[in-house]
Amino acid sequence: MDFTSQLKSYLSGDVILYYIIGFILLENVFELYLIMRQVNVYKTSKKVPVELKNELTMETFDKARLYGLDKSQFSIVKSILLEVILVPLELYYGVLSLMWYKSQELTAQLNLNPDSEIQTSCVLILVLTVVSLVKEMPFTIYSVFVLEEKHGFNKQTAGFFVIDQLKSLALSITLTLPIASAVIYIVQIGGQYFFVWLWLFVGIVTLLFVTIYPVFIAPLFDTYRPLDDGPLRKSIEELSAKLKFPLKQLYVVEGSKRSAHSNAYFYGLWGSKRIVLFDTLLINKGKPIEENKSEDATEGDTLLPAKDNKGCEDSEVLAVLAHELGHWKLGHVTKNIIISQVHLFLMFFAFGYLFHFDPVYRAVGFKEGEKPVLVGLILIFTYIFGAYNSLITFAMTVLSRKFEYQADEFAQKLGYSNELSKALIKLNIDNLGFPIYDWMYSSWSHSHPTLLQRMDRLKQNKKTN
Repeated sequence: MDFTSQLKSYLSGDVILYYIIGFILLENVFELYLIMRQVNVYKTSKKVPVELKNELTMETFDKARLYGLDKSQFSIVKSILLEVILVPLELYYGVLSLMWYKSQELTAQLNLNPDSEIQTSCVLILVLTVVSLVKEMPFTIYSVFVLEEKHGFNKQTAGFFVIDQLKSLALSITLTLPIASAVIYIVQIGGQYFFVWLWLFVGIVTLLFVTIYPVFIAPLFDTYRPLDDGPLRKSIEELSAKLKFPLKQLYVVEGSKRSAHSNAYFYGLWGSKRIVLFDTLLINKGKPIEENKSEDATEGDTLLPAKDNKGCEDSEVLAVLAHELGHWKLGHVTKNIIISQVHLFLMFFAFGYLFHFDPVYRAVGFKEGEKPVLVGLILIFTYIFGAYNSLITFAMTVLSRKFEYQADEFAQKLGYSNELSKALIKLNIDNLGFPIYDWMYSSWSHSHPTLLQRMDRLKQNKKTN
């Protein structure tokens, strides 16, 4: 008796359905418990931490606390409505199978072939996209135009938001349909070891996407411009040369049109890397305010009002980049790619054994013998592997936090210890990050150590070095 037959003798569609629903409820209740622990921190923390008493005012501390509280309460409502109530109901009543059969009808109405699994799957993707959009849009609108607006981060107009959503929708459909069609075709013709070909295909597509996204796709949503010549650009180029980082381009992205949050990152493969700085990261890079120009301002400078004058000094931007380049120099990017590819191979390997397992499909209302590949991918990757995914996600969170400490230490060894601490504090303040977190919530949810944890580690490193 093979593995699939053994499983079939013990499991039925009902058993699988109850396992899926049970795990979804258990996972979400656990995460809601963690959020409630953090909500309690927001409500009871009334004093600025001693470590930040000289940098963080009580006014900003309260703003950050209320921002965090609003976000947590919003996530609780969203999680209960979507994950605790709606998803289990959809699974229990077989909504996925109903959408599949409806997609077959729509395929015929569109003069396509309803007997073609690829064509029906493409229609199903369109149906799922519309349904997901309807479910998520109220929460997205509230998050952007109520929550983020209330706390001063939203910079989008309604028109900008609508255009952004339409672009995202069109791009998603344009990319998903051919990729899904290819995946289904590979499963159909790949034979016993189709999962190997599927893994190779997805790896190639991922590599291609990473290559073309920043060059062709990202500019559809934001404006990128080369960083102006000056002391900052020269310092970044010198730092890159010192570390032998193959810097090809240095850009500033106008993220302030969308949000007031700050960030910096690099991308590119092998010998061609590009660094991107958010304009919100750079001090005095906002909308021109003529009356705020100082005597020291040079031609072309654009200054924000004093109350909005956020961002980092050049030396602090360098410290942030030293941290980011530390990820590259220490091989964190390569290690993450290898781990993700091994993880993906294991997932496809298991899928190769499970996707023919009839009770998986019967659990959500499919007729006996009907096993659409796309539906199998959704069910197995999202729900059957739910517990495994949670463990892997947590393990990657732990690893990510370790990498962040290592990148901080790398920047520190380059002589940016004080500047990095200042930059971390400024970015935390500019983004209204709350400095105090429940240890359990943070350990599960944060891929980065908290501000206080990073500051403490930097101090410890100073003492030992």
